[in-house]
Amino acid sequence: MAYSSQERPEQTVASEVSRRGALAFGAGGIAVGVAACSGSATDLPKSTGSSTTKATSTATPGAGSSQVSVPVADVPVGGGTILADQKIVVTQPESGTFAAFSAVCPHDGCLVSKVADGSITCPCHNSVFDAASGDRKSGPAPSGLAKLKASVSGSNVVVG
Repeated sequence: MAYSSQERPEQTVASEVSRRGALAFGAGGIAVGVAACSGSATDLPKSTGSSTTKATSTATPGAGSSQVSVPVADVPVGGGTILADQKIVVTQPESGTFAAFSAVCPHDGCLVSKVADGSITCPCHNSVFDAASGDRKSGPAPSGLAKLKASVSGSNVVVG
């Protein structure tokens, strides 16, 4: 029986299924895919394909913030290094040119997992970002990765 929005009984409103729920159950009742998409970045493995490295974190004198330092040798040309614990990705798009970005995808908060061939990839929904600028190349992310300040100091890239 069809009801107008003003006549609809409360029982009908309470029993309506969310869009995600309907899609999951409409696909044979398997809701595993929905659960996988609703996780947070902390549910993901620390590294799933890119090099990760231990970074050195130091306090910036008088600034009240911290800096992260990664050896230049740990950031391959044309690729990068994901610092999962610090949620930072450091790239070297061209020899001697370094960039740093938040490793948190702006789409759903997952950590990016791969830096290769000039791109940074998020494993959750395949958003792809430019390794030189952090700009969004493709996927559902609404914007690029947040840019961070990166500079070379001796044999380290310092972020912060």
